[in-house]
Amino acid sequence: MNATMLFNFQVDKTNKKIKVERSFDAPIELVWAAWTEAEILDQWWAPKPWRAETKSMNFKEGGRWHYCMVGPEGERHWCLFDYKKIVPMKSYSGTDAFCDENESINMSHPRMQWDNRFESRDEETVVNAEISFEKLEDLETIIKMGFKEGFTMGLENLDQYISAQFYLRKQNKPDNKARICYYINFPGNAEEAMNFYKSIFRTDFVNGIKRFSELPAEPGQPPLSDKVKKMVLHTELPLLPGHILMASDAPKEMGFTLTQGNNMFINVEPASRKEADRLFSALSSGGKVSMPLQDMFWGAYFGSFTDKFGINWMISYQTK
Repeated sequence: MNATMLFNFQVDKTNKKIKVERSFDAPIELVWAAWTEAEILDQWWAPKPWRAETKSMNFKEGGRWHYCMVGPEGERHWCLFDYKKIVPMKSYSGTDAFCDENESINMSHPRMQWDNRFESRDEETVVNAEISFEKLEDLETIIKMGFKEGFTMGLENLDQYISAQFYLRKQNKPDNKARICYYINFPGNAEEAMNFYKSIFRTDFVNGIKRFSELPAEPGQPPLSDKVKKMVLHTELPLLPGHILMASDAPKEMGFTLTQGNNMFINVEPASRKEADRLFSALSSGGKVSMPLQDMFWGAYFGSFTDKFGINWMISYQTK
């Protein structure tokens, strides 16, 4: 953890509570997402070498998060978080309990009532977590199980996630002017893909390619392998004026789980029909065309495809 980050951990036996105050070098929108979206929680909630694995999640009042902690030998400990009250971007509360794979709560194990509050302070976000117990014995049991050490490691995983995703953004964009960008994560071939796009758009990277080897070393974190060090941490490529393509690798070695889906399209609007033809032909080479370029009823010369890296594109030249 960065030495400047705020971290207070207090055990209040009188009131049967654990109080944790922790700051993160990220805007509140990112930190809120990291605590409330299963895809991100799975990347940091468990202390390494354990990992979290979500079976189901419905983040709403009355909803549930059913997940398990998976050990290095494949052992699984199931948990169930029942959400009670949610105030978006400000707080949420609920009860976390041990259970089985079918969501049956184990009443012989302690249950924890969580009350998490989020506060934006300058460019940081502070999270205050207050964890209450029904009995003092339950609190003491959780402490003996290594809750402080495990939760501390989990929070450091979140620091690493934030660093890997957003390090060097301020250098590449020092002001808050609005712009349109697209961000893509790759399973390890980001450099190959970005060089392919660079050759087509005939532009150059903004501040070059930053690699995982440039990440600041964090105390207590295992060293990166040579393979991961060479991967792309962050790079930006101008496509057209005002449009930036950003990319990074998402290595499994750092806990990232990358799922290729069809929920993202990059829409490029060139200045001429000729350029639309050129871009469509070059980008779709080796890929799969879903709609050939053609004149559409809304006045556009339009086509769509998935390129050879699995990224979805739309080319649209407005003719009217």
